[in-house]
Amino acid sequence: MEEISYEGLTFKKYIIESDVEKYIRKTAEKINADYQGEQPVFLVILNGAIFFAVDLMRHIRLDASLTCIKVSSYQGTESTCEIKSIMGLNEDLENKRVIIIEDIVDTGLTYRYLHDLLKEKKVKDVRIATMTFKKEAYQEDLEVHYPALVIPNKFVIGKGLDYNGHGRHLKDIYQVNS
Repeated sequence: MEEISYEGLTFKKYIIESDVEKYIRKTAEKINADYQGEQPVFLVILNGAIFFAVDLMRHIRLDASLTCIKVSSYQGTESTCEIKSIMGLNEDLENKRVIIIEDIVDTGLTYRYLHDLLKEKKVKDVRIATMTFKKEAYQEDLEVHYPALVIPNKFVIGKGLDYNGHGRHLKDIYQVNS
């Protein structure tokens, strides 16, 4: 499908699955190199990042563990600028190296929230891997370590990204029509 519609919005195909997979594989290679001989903890942000996490983990060659947390800051196509923790972090991460796995980083609000939360839990360090990064929308001073794709500041769905719950299942990434 070249175009798809949900709740009155039309989205056009933007990045095909094979290209997304290529960039995810390159991201995994960077993580493997940076964490060689270590045992990082991957912290997956539900719901959307689970798709990216599965694709990424297929290429990770480390003795890593994985845990999940559920937070939300979106309603429709806009950030609410408020983080809502739906399912908290229950593991002891003290002195562990943590890599946050996100589907998208735009303003950085969720990343800042998680970074500060993890620092309170006395982790050794925090990095982030994201499938998509909207650099022009980013408002934080934290480094985005492993962006698979840097995209314009337009709303996207597919590969775990959604619009009000729609479109997560799409194998390609679609961009809202302007």
